[in-house]
Amino acid sequence: MEEEKRLIHMPLRSANSSARKASDFAKVQKIVMLFSILAVACLVTYFASFDVFGPPRLRLSSLYSIIQGSPPLSTGGQLVNDDYELRTLLEAASMADKTVILTTLNDAWAEPNSIFDYFLESFKTGNNTAPLLKHVLVICYDKKAYGRCLAALTHCYFFRSKQSAEMAHEAVFMSPAYVNMMWERLAFLEFILSIGYNFVFTDTDVMWLRDPFPQFLPDMDIQTSCDRFNGRPFDLDNFPNNGFSFVRSNSRTVRFYKYWITSRSRFPQLHDQDAFNKIKHEPPVKQMGLKIRFLDTDYFGGFCRPSKDFDKVCTMHANCCVGLDRKLVDLNITLLDWKRFMSERVAKWRVPRQCKLSWAKSRSLISVSNSYLDGPDADS
Repeated sequence: MEEEKRLIHMPLRSANSSARKASDFAKVQKIVMLFSILAVACLVTYFASFDVFGPPRLRLSSLYSIIQGSPPLSTGGQLVNDDYELRTLLEAASMADKTVILTTLNDAWAEPNSIFDYFLESFKTGNNTAPLLKHVLVICYDKKAYGRCLAALTHCYFFRSKQSAEMAHEAVFMSPAYVNMMWERLAFLEFILSIGYNFVFTDTDVMWLRDPFPQFLPDMDIQTSCDRFNGRPFDLDNFPNNGFSFVRSNSRTVRFYKYWITSRSRFPQLHDQDAFNKIKHEPPVKQMGLKIRFLDTDYFGGFCRPSKDFDKVCTMHANCCVGLDRKLVDLNITLLDWKRFMSERVAKWRVPRQCKLSWAKSRSLISVSNSYLDGPDADS
């Protein structure tokens, strides 16, 4: 009799046990699903809110809508890949304090024995500049420049945009292609600041002759070179050249760069540097509390005003010069003069030559600020 009862109730107990197991499995599934959703949400929030200042921002794709409202050529997936690649390169190239040296390169300047070769040679022959090459990130505007960069340096980024085809060739000063290139570059630099990186931006036609970092002050937001320096480093009436600048990433510089970019709608015919001169005195900029320092041309010289002291000079910029061929002639002489100083202590610049002639001819054709043209040192 007992055996019959056992046999009768056995299936019921098995069914109850199976039901409990199914219920437990369902609970585990719910828990796993909940944690998966939370993990994905955290990752999305992390990457979307990578900006250290203010609310979450768009990623690299936001750059393409800043300049003339133009959409990117890349697909959405490509933009995500570009964004990840850029952040990876920045991390690899940056110094301990998240400072990176940025420059740009296109096909015209990447040709053998052209500007890029002189740029690299200046680092290799400069005073304490060779170790800085590992912190240089080159922003390449076209495939040829990208390939040339990869053959010479570790950190190269291919910046794909609607203007890439135009940027591959030499852009004539103040041509529409040149102006677009300058504003697109500015938007890119704002993005770099917004994700927490300080940068030294250098045009590729700036020769690095001595380590410039000892000359930078730690409490300044923006430190920029000048075409003309009036001897007062904090005077906004200096005439800056944005081809060489050290900018720290903070809320003030991010706000200023955003304001600067939006000023293009008010000054559509100007490039970024002339727009800077227009807005630097405006009340909104003063209210930002931005600390700007203009760098002495004795340390950060150029063809507009060469450094007078070889024992001080850090950089030499091929500014006040129109035409790639003319730049190449004078940059070659610049490096020869520097090597002669290093070996024989002969402290004399033989530049500008070709550039001075080109600039004098171009002044009657190119509209630049009256204060610059009429200044007593405009031809120096």
